[in-house]
Amino acid sequence: MVPTVTTLVLCVDRANDVGRKTGLETPVVGWEAVRSLVIDVGLADPEDSSVNSLLETLSVARELRDGDDDAVVAVVSGVSDSMVGADRTVARQLDELIETHDPDSAVVVIDSAEDERLVPIVESRLRVDSVDRVVVRQARDIESTYYLMKQFLADEELRQTVLVPIGLALLAFPALTLVTGIAEAMATITAVIGVFLLYKGIGVDDALRGLATQVRDSLYSGQVSVVTYVVAAGLTLVGVFAGALGVSDLSTTGDAFLPAMTFAHASVPWLAMAALAASTGRLLDEVIQNDRVRPSYLHLPFVVVGLGLVVRGFAGYFLERAGQVPPIDVPSIEAGAVSVEGFTLSLGNRLGVFVVSGVLVTLIGVRVATSLSGSAIEDAEAELPEGDDGSPSNPDS
Repeated sequence: MVPTVTTLVLCVDRANDVGRKTGLETPVVGWEAVRSLVIDVGLADPEDSSVNSLLETLSVARELRDGDDDAVVAVVSGVSDSMVGADRTVARQLDELIETHDPDSAVVVIDSAEDERLVPIVESRLRVDSVDRVVVRQARDIESTYYLMKQFLADEELRQTVLVPIGLALLAFPALTLVTGIAEAMATITAVIGVFLLYKGIGVDDALRGLATQVRDSLYSGQVSVVTYVVAAGLTLVGVFAGALGVSDLSTTGDAFLPAMTFAHASVPWLAMAALAASTGRLLDEVIQNDRVRPSYLHLPFVVVGLGLVVRGFAGYFLERAGQVPPIDVPSIEAGAVSVEGFTLSLGNRLGVFVVSGVLVTLIGVRVATSLSGSAIEDAEAELPEGDDGSPSNPDS
């Protein structure tokens, strides 16, 4: 014989519309009691959606009984002046129902988004098999729009993101119309709204907020990189300006390759110094904070210098071949008994010197980083206590 399953068909009324209009106290339990309650609520307010919710509760209970389930029909409501008090009243009434009828599960019937907030309270005490939301068919679109607007207006972030720009646009449109014209006003407002949407969509505000927080933390912690980053930004602007001047003096305008090489040749030294300043500041912060430096921080300045040499070498090669820059003349060198006569580097030699110099600087950086990181590992091992056999013991073992 299959055991009977007891299901609590629960109609929740957070705003206490049922009790306020009929004067009855909840919980109301039983088929006949709920059916009488439908008539009382309907006579008090025929337009109230609670009538449909109560009828749906009876309909669900009848379907469960036809399926050989033991269905218990009940109505609970929040009798309080505050939302917290109403929720606690519903929770207390639900505890009484569970203690009296000992149901195995529940089917919750609601008629509004406000009542739906009581579902977690029911779920915390009883397994919920289904949530049946009743919406009057004639008012389905109106009610859905109403609750969506209500939730939208309750969200402060959405109000500031959507309503404030729309309000500013509506205020600015008449003023712009008086100053310029309708077409210019529409174009200006559309452009501003487009910039704002891109600003929010790409997440520029979050990036700026994170940057401001990082700068503030760096200032308070006394990091050297704050100053070096400012120096790097200034050198970057100088590099871009120098590259722009080099392109403006260029007479050839047919091809984009030569202007690009001219811009790179003029700006790369400044950009390399900017990257070197930023990486040096980060390296100093690491030394001050941790007393030991990771190899990546040691290697980065050498990589920056090597990359700058290689890029400038290739740019100079193409520009010299196009007759835009003169060849490199090496002056005479005299050091005691040793003297070297001056000479001019050819195109291939010029490129080779820069490329080889960049590779050598990078290899020197790798060697320095490897040596210092190896010394740091040996110092760390020397600080470990020795075991019985004289070998460093592992503190984690």
